[in-house]
Amino acid sequence: MSLPDDGPENTQATGETVMRYHLCWKYRDLDGVMALYHPDVRYHDFFQNRVMVLDELREYVQMSMPRAPDEALEHSDRIRLDGNTAFIQYRMTLRGSQGLVSFRASEAITVRDGLIWRVNEYASLVHEPAAATAQQPPLRPAVSRLGLSARQLSFMAQDLQSYFERKQPYLDPDLDLQQVAKACGYTRNQMSYLLNQVLGQSFYRYVNQARLRHVLAAMDAAASPIKVDEVAFSAGFNSISAFYNCFRQHTGQSPKAYAKQISLRVRTQDAC
Repeated sequence: MSLPDDGPENTQATGETVMRYHLCWKYRDLDGVMALYHPDVRYHDFFQNRVMVLDELREYVQMSMPRAPDEALEHSDRIRLDGNTAFIQYRMTLRGSQGLVSFRASEAITVRDGLIWRVNEYASLVHEPAAATAQQPPLRPAVSRLGLSARQLSFMAQDLQSYFERKQPYLDPDLDLQQVAKACGYTRNQMSYLLNQVLGQSFYRYVNQARLRHVLAAMDAAASPIKVDEVAFSAGFNSISAFYNCFRQHTGQSPKAYAKQISLRVRTQDAC
């Protein structure tokens, strides 16, 4: 069966189908998305170097859908139509690290018999963290082996950040990567890839930064001077040297100098 011609009526029908498809994605209507796929659909995820057929798409779509209407995707252009094909562009941002990492993505969606017949999804890394180097392994092969789309990487970063904010697992000095991956619902390899290759930092650096934020918040909120070393241990640091190194890297000061700065600021505010 050949595709219909590219006349105005067909362009309008393509636009209506793709808009329904887009809204089903936006509002997490999994059954609605699946109902719009043609029986012979081919979904090309070029980021993973993977082609999926109908039977493989339900799990992929479910894992890739936004958690809320405004999460993960920021559309950078209106839907553009050309006969049987529509073009969508968007940007995804991975949160939860010192430097945000973004993916620019686009989809070419071809409609046949009123259903989605072909999807070509392209995604590329827009901004790499400063810690990334030319010696790191290429992005695509590892992602392909781990079965992660650009959307799924963005959700992983959100899940990791949310878990650290809600549960404060970093307070446990024996916290390890396996525990965090399991709690967030991912494998150890997937979580390791997100941290090291995408966010550009080791697991222990990520954890110690969370511990340091905990210490700094306690210092800033204290009504009177506190024993910083004790706060550091309660925040999960199991080594004073590790705490001092992390503190200096983040603030450029020693804990004592930072505390003195806070005290001076408080006195100045009180004087005013």
